[in-house]
Amino acid sequence: MAIITAVLMGNPILRHVSSPILPEDFGSIWLLELIQNLHDTQAHYGGVGIAAPQIGVARRVIVFGFEHTERYKNVEPVPKTVLCNPEIEITNPEEATMYEGCLSLGNVRSPVSRPIGIAYSGFDQFGKRISRKVSGFHARLVQHEVDHINGILAIDRVKDNRQLGFRQELIDAGSI
Repeated sequence: MAIITAVLMGNPILRHVSSPILPEDFGSIWLLELIQNLHDTQAHYGGVGIAAPQIGVARRVIVFGFEHTERYKNVEPVPKTVLCNPEIEITNPEEATMYEGCLSLGNVRSPVSRPIGIAYSGFDQFGKRISRKVSGFHARLVQHEVDHINGILAIDRVKDNRQLGFRQELIDAGSI
């Protein structure tokens, strides 16, 4: 088990567009190790998803999914997924706002508006094509992680910085 400390806001790697996974990378030892490190680190922090830049690797790889999460108690399960070189298409541009957490922002929570429906595609760690059309929290989660590989943090999508807050303070105030 390799738990890597999450890279925090301020580290320049979080602000760069990550490099793609090349065809020859699929199934390679280094890619499989990277994905295992992502899974281990996500589990350690109790996260629902994580992107390679969050552990210091500027490559277009995200992992996400859970059956149950303490962070977001009232959301539907999301299948555990490895996604390399993800692409997103908005299928329902209507937006919903929700406080999002992020391993790279510590205990800060950000109210973020995102489209409620997307189609996403990419490849698993062996190069097998993945395509799904999703909505709700699943769509939000994929958009959040894809933002990371594009150098965007959830805090960048906040429309009113006065609504930012620390997790426990927002819980105590009844905001989340």
